[in-house]
Amino acid sequence: MRLHNPPYFLKAHPTLIIFIITVLASCSQADNKSNPKSNIENLAKQYVTLGLAIGKYDPPFIDAYYGPDSLKPVQGKATVFPKDSLLKAVDTLSQQLKIISLNNTDSANQRATWLLAQLKAYERRLKIFSGEPASFDEETKDLFGVQVPVYSEDHFKKVIASLDSLLPGKGPVADRFQALANKFIIPKNKLDTVFKASIAECRKRTLKHFDLPAKESFALEFVTNKSWSGYNYYKGNYKSLIQINTDLDIFIDRAIDVGSHESYPGHHVYNMLLEKNLYVDKGWVEISIYPLFSPQSLIAEGSANYGIEVAFPGNEKIEFCKNVLLPLAGLDTSNITLFFNALAIRSGLNYARNEVARGIINGSMTTEEAMRWLIDYCLYNKATALKSIDFIKDNRTYVINYNYGMDLVKGFVEARGGNAENPGKRWEIFKHLLSNEITTADLIGNP
Repeated sequence: MRLHNPPYFLKAHPTLIIFIITVLASCSQADNKSNPKSNIENLAKQYVTLGLAIGKYDPPFIDAYYGPDSLKPVQGKATVFPKDSLLKAVDTLSQQLKIISLNNTDSANQRATWLLAQLKAYERRLKIFSGEPASFDEETKDLFGVQVPVYSEDHFKKVIASLDSLLPGKGPVADRFQALANKFIIPKNKLDTVFKASIAECRKRTLKHFDLPAKESFALEFVTNKSWSGYNYYKGNYKSLIQINTDLDIFIDRAIDVGSHESYPGHHVYNMLLEKNLYVDKGWVEISIYPLFSPQSLIAEGSANYGIEVAFPGNEKIEFCKNVLLPLAGLDTSNITLFFNALAIRSGLNYARNEVARGIINGSMTTEEAMRWLIDYCLYNKATALKSIDFIKDNRTYVINYNYGMDLVKGFVEARGGNAENPGKRWEIFKHLLSNEITTADLIGNP
């Protein structure tokens, strides 16, 4: 996940001009058809081809593609970046989709509305890629369809005060929290065993509520030199490659959090359900491409984080760590409840990283100040804080998807009756969320 900022280019390669003309012509032809289904199918194909064309220049933009080879651009990569032509194609496609979204009330309207939000992200990402500046709030609105709450430093100081009264010992809260956390570092030679046990449990719990494709599977790898802690590379055909970054120490709670987030009922399940229910069963080709910097990621990351709570409600995560994971890791179970209580309070600090990203992107926070915030208010050690700054510089406003996305998903599910007191209903609504073209407006709106 790297963000490239090349210089602005004025000229396009002839083959790209041909491609843009083809997109524009196809959109124009779609406007002349009377069948809404034919219209939306044609425009959905143009959306896929346009996204893949952007990905030729901005590879991190396309996180996954498992659709037809016939929709891949046939031309090679041009020597210059045709920003203006691509933006024109986005605008023309959007105008045609607006007609469908306003004039139809069936699935064509649903798809057109979803595609319009995705194309807004196309537009903003093209501008980011070409080096055009935007504020933090402008980016989050265009890329992910939201503006996140702003929290002052005083808000995080209050959370720190709560931790201060919980943690034993004296001295800075960050140091005391780190001393507690360090008791639960998974030894490197136990990572594979612990993660596989954790993911197996996540899968078992998910299968109690979801029917998954029989041939679904994943491969697990441990990697280094990444800015993220875990990544799911969805390959299509219900298969994923899950990578866990071992640059930094991995604590016992992360075996569940990262494992579930990337697998069950997280990214692996989300991608599978979309492929099965929309691409395979309905033929909705637009879902075969996953633009990373788009509203889809707000739901992907938010649901992957909320899914941890769905799979391990109440104290079940503590119990599973105590009874299974800690013995596998060869770690003492003493103070595990205290550790999880501290983690629960620390969750109130999740938005501090948003404020760091806001400061870095808006130019109002130096690297030194960002480090102070990450250490004092996210309770990161220095190495983790440096890694977090690398992630923000690579991915900019993407960080909001993990916390605000999770809060929106949680609100969506629970507003419809899917709370801890009604776990069956919670799994049912959660599955609906993972299986449909849900927009950010759907998450924010009333049930």
